[in-house]
Formats: sequence, C-alpha cells, structure tokens
Amino acid sequence: MFTTLAQRYLPALDDTMRRVVDRVTEPEDFAVMLRYPLGWVDSAGAPYSHSTGKRIRPILLLLSAEAAGGEWQQALPAAAAVELLHNFSLIHDDIQDRSPTRHGRPTVWVVWGEANAINAGDAIFTLAYCALESLSGSGLRDSTLLEAWRIFNATTLELTRGQHLDMRFEKQVSVATDEYLSMISGKSAALVAGSAQIGALLGSQNVEVAAHIAEFGLNLGIAFQIRDDILGIWGDPNVTGKSAATDILSRKKSLPVLHALSRSAELAEIYQREPFGEADVPDAIHALDAAGALDYAQEREAHYYQQALAALKRADLRGSAAEGLLELTEWLFRRDH
Repeated sequence: MFTTLAQRYLPALDDTMRRVVDRVTEPEDFAVMLRYPLGWVDSAGAPYSHSTGKRIRPILLLLSAEAAGGEWQQALPAAAAVELLHNFSLIHDDIQDRSPTRHGRPTVWVVWGEANAINAGDAIFTLAYCALESLSGSGLRDSTLLEAWRIFNATTLELTRGQHLDMRFEKQVSVATDEYLSMISGKSAALVAGSAQIGALLGSQNVEVAAHIAEFGLNLGIAFQIRDDILGIWGDPNVTGKSAATDILSRKKSLPVLHALSRSAELAEIYQREPFGEADVPDAIHALDAAGALDYAQEREAHYYQQALAALKRADLRGSAAEGLLELTEWLFRRDH
C-alpha cells in the first residue's frame, strides 16, 4: 500500500526537491554534501540509487492536502520543505548522537567532519525555507500562506526542544515515562503533526480542519516512535536491518526500557554494569520481558493510534485520498521495519 502511494507522489516530490537544492551547485564538494544525505549521490558525487528514507512526512502532507479537498500538486513546495527540514535535523542529530551510519551509509559528519556537517545541515535548513517560498505563487490566500509559515516555524522549535530533552536525558539518571512522551512529542511527532496540518491547511484553507489533522498527526507521530522503540528491541534484524541488541547496547532510554526500569531492580542492576556488552543483552531482554515492557509499550502505541483515528474521524474527510490517509495510518501502525 505504501509503495502505491510513494509511486504516485514521489517523482513529483523528488523533482521539486531537486529544483530547490539546485540553487547550490558550487563549490562542487559543498553541493555533494547537500545531495548525499538526500540519497541522490554517493560521497564522491556519483549518482546513488539506493533508498535513504521512506519520505513518510511529505507523503503525509500531500495526502492530507488532497484528502482535505485540494490539489496535491499545489502543496509540493511545502512537502519538499518538510522533507528538507527532516534531513537537516538528522544531520545534526547524527553529530550530537555520534551516530556513525544512517541508512547503511556513513553519516555526513563521518565522511566530511563535524564542522562541514554542521554547515551542510544549516544549508539544508535554509533550503527548507527556500522551498516554502514557492508557495507564494500557488494562488492560495495570503492568510493561508502566513498560517503555513507559522506552523512550520512552530514545528521547527518543537524539533529543537525535543532534541534538547533527548540529549539531556542521556545524562539524567532517572527519566519518567511522561517526560519521555513529552520529548518524543517534540523530536519525533512534531514534524509528523506539522506535515499533516500544513497539508490539510493548504488543501482546505480551513484552520479548524487543519487543527483536527494536526491532532491526528501528533498522536500518529507518538505511536510511530513507540513502534520504533518496540522494533529496536524486539524487531527481526532481518527485516529492520539492524541488530536487536543495538538499543540495549547503547542503553537507550526508550519507552519500554523506562517503564521496566521503574519496576525492575534487576534491569536497573544490569544497566549499571561496567563494562556493559553483548553478554549482558540476553539478561536485559529477560528483565524487560519479566517487567511486562513489551505489553506496556504495545498498549501505549495502540492508545495513541486510536487517538489518531478519532481525530481523523472528527476532520470528516471524504474521498479516495481520505481512504488513503487511513490506509497509511494502518500501515504505519503495523509496520515491521
């Protein structure tokens, strides 16, 4: 189902993004740095054909625009903007998290160094706003365009708030599940919510419809991150593409881990071991299972998924695009990678 949606929207989205990024062609090495994280070239600048992301956020924006009664092509500049903003955040996150790879390739900072990666991220951030500029020729009301800018700005601030909390939690001994949910509401869910809200706003030019879709997107984004938390521990490595031990080895404070730590002295003892390595992973997973961490995370995921569906119903959208929005939501809820 997702592949069908991708085939419909992605060629036009890719063309729009390329036109925006083509503002930068010199110096050549700088131009390569901007195209590399978008999956268009390898580190030497040669064409690259492997996927570097599903483009879920821009697809959600375009689908929301169409479901709200608009022409999805009209919303392409905004779709390009949210995908560029997403990639800016990933480049900076990888530096801050010291992540060596993304989508099976070395991260930008590993290839070109931290300073160049920060600068490349800043450039892609700026290009996101350049993409949004193109909405001015779309024929939409000025009040709608200003509201879209407002949502985009608020979303950007939420991304940075969430990232701040995520970095703070790395050094914070105890993190409550409510604190964690606040963090992922910013870092993970804000851009999903903003994408859906901007799309619905551009499609309907109605702030109330867009508000319902924003609530839908926020809850969907939280459920999306909880699904990632589940797959990070209990996912099939052959499907997810990474070892199920990765999140445990990094002692990542994900939702199931935080739930278990608040209830399991055994897991707390395991996570305090020094050194901590592969041999400790089975013990940690056993303690997580004994604390009911998987059941808890699945229940929370289902809760936010149901909240998303309820908000979508309140928006009262009609037509094949609305059905596609529901199908995309169900696919995200049941995904295994």
